Amino acid sequence: MSDLQEPGRGALRVYLGAAPGVGKTYRMLDEACRRSARGTDVVVGVVETHGRTHTAERIGGLEVLPRRTVPYRDTEQTELDLPALLARRPDVAVVDELAHTNVPGLEHAKRWQDVEALLAAGIDVITTVNVQHLESLNDVVEAITGVQQRETVPDRFVRAADAIELVDMSPQALRRRMAHGNVYAADRVDAALSQYFREGNLTALREVALLWLADRVEEGLERYRSQHEIDATWAARERLVVAVTGGPESEALMRRAERISSRTGGGRWMALYVARGDGLVHHPPARLEEMRVMAADLGGSFHSVVGGVDGGDAASAILTFARAENATQVVIGASRRGRLSTLVRPGIGEVVIAESGDIDVHIVTHDQARRRRGDVRARPALAARRRVLGFALAVLGPLLLSGLLLVTPDLHSLPSESMLFMVVVVATALVGGLAPAVLAALLSGFALNYFFTPPLRTLLIASSENAYAVALFVVVAVAVSSVVDLAARRTAQALRATAEADALSALAHGLLHAGLDVRDVVTRAREVFGMRRVAVVDADGVVLVASDDGPAGTGDDSTTIEVDDGTSLVFTGHAPSPDQLRLMTAYAAHVRVLGERRAAARESAEREALAEADRARAALLAAVSHDLRTPLASVKAAASSLRNDAIAWSPEDTEALLATVEEGADRLDALVANLLDMSRLEAGAVSSRSGPVELDTLVRVVVGVLEPDDAKRVELDLDPALTAWADGGLLERVVDNLVTNAVRHAPAPAGVRVDASAVGGRVLLRVSDTGPGIAPADRDRVFAPFQRLGDVPGGSGVGLGLAVARGLTEAMGGTVTVDDTPGGGTTFVVDLPARSEGGGLR
Repeated sequence: MSDLQEPGRGALRVYLGAAPGVGKTYRMLDEACRRSARGTDVVVGVVETHGRTHTAERIGGLEVLPRRTVPYRDTEQTELDLPALLARRPDVAVVDELAHTNVPGLEHAKRWQDVEALLAAGIDVITTVNVQHLESLNDVVEAITGVQQRETVPDRFVRAADAIELVDMSPQALRRRMAHGNVYAADRVDAALSQYFREGNLTALREVALLWLADRVEEGLERYRSQHEIDATWAARERLVVAVTGGPESEALMRRAERISSRTGGGRWMALYVARGDGLVHHPPARLEEMRVMAADLGGSFHSVVGGVDGGDAASAILTFARAENATQVVIGASRRGRLSTLVRPGIGEVVIAESGDIDVHIVTHDQARRRRGDVRARPALAARRRVLGFALAVLGPLLLSGLLLVTPDLHSLPSESMLFMVVVVATALVGGLAPAVLAALLSGFALNYFFTPPLRTLLIASSENAYAVALFVVVAVAVSSVVDLAARRTAQALRATAEADALSALAHGLLHAGLDVRDVVTRAREVFGMRRVAVVDADGVVLVASDDGPAGTGDDSTTIEVDDGTSLVFTGHAPSPDQLRLMTAYAAHVRVLGERRAAARESAEREALAEADRARAALLAAVSHDLRTPLASVKAAASSLRNDAIAWSPEDTEALLATVEEGADRLDALVANLLDMSRLEAGAVSSRSGPVELDTLVRVVVGVLEPDDAKRVELDLDPALTAWADGGLLERVVDNLVTNAVRHAPAPAGVRVDASAVGGRVLLRVSDTGPGIAPADRDRVFAPFQRLGDVPGGSGVGLGLAVARGLTEAMGGTVTVDDTPGGGTTFVVDLPARSEGGGLR
């Protein structure tokens, strides 16, 4: 029993195979016999032997529960008798083919749901499944084999099994088993070996199964480590974490991690980007996306976590992530900090090495090592006006304060004078930044010494205590101005980051929920950045989409952001700030995503059209091959019999054989005619030579060529004088197809009724039967080529009759619709013009 198994719940054992024929069912029966020999109560609920003798023999003396018979359409199917198995309540139930779809009307739609019911009842279950039936791998297997598996099992159900055993076999061995007839019947072997069971397919499926099971084993290992609170690294599989900063060296580090991983044989690597906790220093989303794409191209994965604001916090975030992923190695680039900075405060690499424990750490050199990190150190520039005001305040502030203090000498002393000059320094830092504040600190120190520290009006200081006080004032003033400047800049950065986050949030919401198109994004970009014009331009300078806010000015700047290789987003107006450039890049990425989404939608529509054409072609080939083979076989058999001189045929027998030949030839003629008509319709090569057609005469001609028994079932109610404007030859084909369809569907001896009436300037010809009818949802689909809707026996036509009837009718300017027959059944209504446009008979 697994650690996660619920009390009272049965245990599930799954035998997983890469392809049919590897021996899953045989291994399952081996396990069942082994348990039965130990005295366990084992019952076989359902086993699919597929006619394999060795598999059937392996059931041996196991108790086999009889299957229940379920009627389905015109057949009877056998299924697992779930109520009987629950009532029998064995210790272990053997249930083959977990992905099987049950016949409609049973307790559950899928067999895995039956197994879930058995497990919930406390019954252990042994079962089998192929890897192509796992839901998450369905599209992968389809891409490998070209075959879509419609029967699937949720991965979560199989992953929750108490034991999963892979039944493995090399592709060569499986193909030998196939060739020896141990998997499929002899007539299916050649087709299977040349299609699904090609050696390349089997090799790929085997790898998919092994990787899926390896991931499941890894999940079990992680679950065990979590349950037992094991933090130490278990090097069961090499895992590398490469820390990237987003700088130009990141690509080199990821390539190095891929090379290290490839040498370990089966190891995997993860790129980790640690974002600052304050969110003030970061790379644009486009840069992170570039690294994500590159990591995927190199075979790794990209992850992003939030760390602190200094190297120690970043190192802790790297090690925490590495231990959570059970990583065995960490790759870090050589520091870009200077030697003095490294001596003052250890870098990320030094901290990671000191605290890594049993994780190996690689320090990789690169071209950017020992270079200053301009993106982090650079201070955002203040406006020129603020800097001028700052320097003015730095010069005038100390002078004005000194004059004010000199005229009020009795109201203050040196300590209060020092604090007042400190206020000037802080105010200067808030207005103009650090450089003006430093100047203000130096001038304030000079004024404090010259005007207010004895002896006055000289740079000498009589008291050493006062000298220390003035010197300390200058140091503290510079330090405070630096802190105030930093705080002011961080506040401005935070406000800009908040505005940028709000804009990105609105942009992401529009992409995910609001259904914005490119024009909406361009308009929003113009409004957010206050530009005169924003446009999407192709490589030739042609404007694809634009949003304008008045005519462009003569002094307007133009900023171009690349969207993709052939498209750019052009902003016309003021020059953007670096923060705005980053946000502009996000808008360009949004435009690119919208373009990719439209391209994906077009490709999906094209693929669907191709898939529909392939389905139609497959249906045509299957149906035509059958419908050609059947009459040809009849004609050949009858002709061969007539030519057999060893048998003396009576006149009656000869007539019957000739009738068989004629009937087969008629069926072939009708089939070829429908195929030709359909091809002409699809090519638009059908032309109508319309004129007055007497409906009574035409319908009687059609009925006259039916089989005598079928003709007797057709009831006519037509006015001999009623005419329609149509092409007589085309209309005859339409009526023939509709009447033949009605006779086929109406259960004998029920009749088929054909009547017509004139309504306004139209003639309505109705063909009614009393068959099963057509659901309203299927009334348009019934006219699609190769449709039978499951209501026609196999070999009863290729499903072209109604499609041809509608196409020919529309070529004559009419329509064919479907209605209900009163009392049950289907009525096809042919609506044709009664007169020509000139007012006479048309």
